[in-house]
Amino acid sequence: MISRTMYSILEEAAARGGSLGALHQPVPGAPYRVYSWNEFAAAAREIAVALRGMGIGKGAIVGLASEARAEFCLADLGIMANGSIAAALYTSYPVPELARELRACDAQALFVETPALLRALRADPQFPHNLPAILLKGSATGVMTLDDLRAQGRAAMEKDPELFSRIVAEVMPEDGAILYLTSGATGEPKMGLITHEALVANVEMGPKVLDIGPADSVLAFLPPAHITQRLALQMLPILCGVPVWFAESLMKLPDEFLRVKPTVFVAPPRLWERVHASIRMEVRKRGRVVSALFDRAVRLGLSGVRLRLAGRRPALPRRLLLALCDRVFFRRVRARFGGRLRVCGSGSAPLGKELAGFFLATGLPLIEGYGLTEGGVVILNPPGETRPGSVGKPLPGAEIRIADDGELLVRGPTVFSGYYKDPAATAEVLRDSWLHTGDLAEIDSDGYIYITGRKKDVLVLSSGRKVYPAHIESLLRLDPIISQVLLVGDGRPYVSALVTVKAETEPARDRATVDAAVRRVVARVNASLAPFEQVRKFHVLDRDFSMDAGELTATLKVRRMRALENFREKVAECYSGHEQVR
Repeated sequence: MISRTMYSILEEAAARGGSLGALHQPVPGAPYRVYSWNEFAAAAREIAVALRGMGIGKGAIVGLASEARAEFCLADLGIMANGSIAAALYTSYPVPELARELRACDAQALFVETPALLRALRADPQFPHNLPAILLKGSATGVMTLDDLRAQGRAAMEKDPELFSRIVAEVMPEDGAILYLTSGATGEPKMGLITHEALVANVEMGPKVLDIGPADSVLAFLPPAHITQRLALQMLPILCGVPVWFAESLMKLPDEFLRVKPTVFVAPPRLWERVHASIRMEVRKRGRVVSALFDRAVRLGLSGVRLRLAGRRPALPRRLLLALCDRVFFRRVRARFGGRLRVCGSGSAPLGKELAGFFLATGLPLIEGYGLTEGGVVILNPPGETRPGSVGKPLPGAEIRIADDGELLVRGPTVFSGYYKDPAATAEVLRDSWLHTGDLAEIDSDGYIYITGRKKDVLVLSSGRKVYPAHIESLLRLDPIISQVLLVGDGRPYVSALVTVKAETEPARDRATVDAAVRRVVARVNASLAPFEQVRKFHVLDRDFSMDAGELTATLKVRRMRALENFREKVAECYSGHEQVR
């Protein structure tokens, strides 16, 4: 039975860490703004008391519209310390969607990152009327800032030193802590309620499998509305006393790796795909000989990974070759990330066996795990025993079962309480205490779990054959020219693909060159597939899928139904005599 809340974990971290840096927020043209563990906890207390003074009490929902930053963490823990429920929004989504979500979740206050975002939200007709707002950064006439709010909290505690103690005593482990907005990759977004008990149970699983502590450093850039950022890069570091550095932007991430030199980093597969493509393009520019040598080095590196997983040591000649490959090639790959990474993870979508193998071959300790809004992070590859293509083994305390139809089921203390104001949807996924994830999976004889697809994503061809697109799409995206891929074919005689290419790649100069390059990629991937799985036709789109058009989630997963609707004419062309791959 969990007896702690997230604030009590922060309080323990402050007692241990004291004046050491906990949160490091970049400030353009200036040194990092560093919040110590003591200030982190003090800010949470001040915010909690000030919210209570505004009439926002236990169980009230408070919105947060911000990218990952130190001040988000202060507000997040302050909301929870007050017994309120923190509902973070994906700021990359269109403003009307954010306004709808704030209204749908009955938010009673809103922390917002910038004055510009607040102006845009208030201009939307769906934005809740008279919703109190607090700015995390900047200022605006008539709008309270985070500093103003904290000052109110300090003043209230000076008048009544026992005020916070009474507030925090009301908060129980079974109370709501977070309202997650699901990304909506396979349907309409829903809001999942997570209790302190479920959150703490999940966080406490981390130290049982990951050896991290105050000597480590996290570099964080994922949206805090996503469970991976919130749990793995915010809450777990609090428990383990790990300092966090926030990235200023995705574009500046390469420089921040060199400056921060993190030991812990987590990113979605899309980023690892981009890094892989960038490395491949750089190698190709050095000529065929260097490219061939690099490919040979990766194969050697992967053979070393396989031997290690089998508990065997490479023979001396192979060890010497691996050392040479490391000195010539692999050290440069690791140096891109600062050279100190001990734990780097991939989450939010399947990584792909080939991509995972590439990074493991270079000596980058990339591990894949599995989690979902409704169930928490429940599966992880054991560090040092990672199997490419697998999401790992169940974490201690998580129960995993495969249903008769292949669906992955989860049970345990990390499972959510239900969807907010949607008992029907809750009953659909929570049955007999098991969470039905919607993911299809297999378990090997050693207990490693492999995600094979989504139940709703399966393409059933007119022949009755079933094609699971995720694996094929990941194979196609391995080529440096390919940006995004969406397979189609449900109810059709064969599989086709909508493809986008990277504008910066050499072949992306004219349509004929692009089509020829994509045709070669598709033909190469087809050679590894069963005949009914092979991509028979494709269409290269003029643009990438985008969030603005509703085709991508905030974690860059494709919303298949929306993308298919937006490009229905191109899909039709794939089944009316368009270019065929031979």
